[in-house]
This record gives sequence, C-alpha cells and structure tokens, in this order.
Amino acid sequence: MASSTNQQSKRILIADDDPVIRHLVSKLVAREGYSVVAVNDGGEACRLLRRDADFRAAIFDMTMPGVSGLEVLRFMSTENRLLRIPVMMITAEKDLTVITDLFAAGAAAVLPKPFSTIQIQTMLHMLIGQRQRGSYHETKQFAIIGERPVRM
Repeated sequence: MASSTNQQSKRILIADDDPVIRHLVSKLVAREGYSVVAVNDGGEACRLLRRDADFRAAIFDMTMPGVSGLEVLRFMSTENRLLRIPVMMITAEKDLTVITDLFAAGAAAVLPKPFSTIQIQTMLHMLIGQRQRGSYHETKQFAIIGERPVRM
C-alpha cells in the first residue's frame, strides 16, 4: 500500500506466541483507539508484512518459536516499504547486550517483561509520537529501565 496510507493507518501489528500477553497487549492498544492485527508468531507476521505494510506501528515478542521477533525486525529492514513502521520489542531478556542488539537491528523501543499497563501505554505513545514526527529511522530509541522510559 502507499506510504500516505501508512501515515494515516490506525492499525498496529502485534506478534506474540503467548496468548495471555497477546490478548493483554491487544486490549491495551485497542483501548488507545488503534485497530489491532494480532498474529501468533513471527512467521505469520512476516507473511502478513510481505503483502501488507499498512501499519502505524508493530509490537513483537523477542522470543517466539520458529521466527523470532528479532528475525522479523531484521526482515523488515530489508524492505524499504517496511522501514516506516516503528517497532517495539517485548522481552524477558535482561542482558544489555541483547537489548543493544535489538536497537541495532532497528527497534525503536524495548519493553522488558514483566511490564505494567502504564509502561506499555507510555511506550506506545512514545512510539506513535516519534512516528508522527519523522521516518522510522529518525526516531529516538527508548527502553524501560526501572519504572521509567529512558531515551537510549
């Protein structure tokens, strides 16, 4: 779809293999007024993104069976039409090297598990706010450290 459509899209792609987390994140995103497209794994996210780039943002779990969130992020970096979509990664990983790798691969935000409702809402607002001010690769990068988002 055209990039002008992407800028107006109210759709957010969510990929998480955990049905509880997927439902919670979907519910919070919908509460913020966005239309949710939720998939069960990274492979499904890649298949969808191959034919549809009309998303305001994406939220991926880092660890999923088959195709991981990191692999989806790397796939997105190979297609110009997908570079406009800012991605928030959700991870239980605490190793700063892994978080740095997520940012290096193009993540605009990293949200560690466990997270609170307020944390995901704050990160979503930052992700969408950055998207509205510039292209995906011009966005600032954020992670939750402790209870507060921190610009990386």
